[in-house]
Amino acid sequence: MTSGTEEEQLAQIREWWQRNGKPLLFGGALALVLVFGWQAWQNRQVAQAEAASALYQQLLVAALETAEPDTAEVARLGGELKNEFGGTHYAQFASLFMAKVAVESGRLDEAASELRSVVDKPVDKTLEELARQRLARVLAAQKKAEDALRLLDGDAATGFAASREELRGDLLVQLGRDDEAHAAYTKAKQAAAEDGAIGGLQLKLDDLAKGDA
Repeated sequence: MTSGTEEEQLAQIREWWQRNGKPLLFGGALALVLVFGWQAWQNRQVAQAEAASALYQQLLVAALETAEPDTAEVARLGGELKNEFGGTHYAQFASLFMAKVAVESGRLDEAASELRSVVDKPVDKTLEELARQRLARVLAAQKKAEDALRLLDGDAATGFAASREELRGDLLVQLGRDDEAHAAYTKAKQAAAEDGAIGGLQLKLDDLAKGDA
């Protein structure tokens, strides 16, 4: 009886293995692939972030830590960041710095192109707002204040309402629309949180008031 029972148990085990053994092995292998694949992906992300950070630090040095920006080096490093790490914060900050250097060199079309690339596909709302306001100022310098105003339609990102309304006021002054400028500066003053910002806005409001007198 015992022998027969053992044989039956062995037969049941063999049958179970035939039904389930391969799927279990496949599932275990898949789990290992997923675990090691996830670790490899994480390691790759860390390596990419470190490489992007190193390039970005070099860009900062070329753009800010010399008496005159090294425009060629800024362009090279910025281009590398955008090519290798496109769609990341580092790449979009690179565009902001490339635009800054371009403005300082009088290359406004180039600056506008760099800023537009961030506005069109921003990685977050803060970078979009920074690029949007800077692009508006570049357009104003190109005598395209109407185009710049259209960029400022809608609500600003959190924390940027005052600077956007102040910029709107500046553009309206450039266009000679003083009443609208006064309204924009007033909104900016209401949104401003710092005394320095309020003081600057008050000067602009006072200047408009003198013009009306």
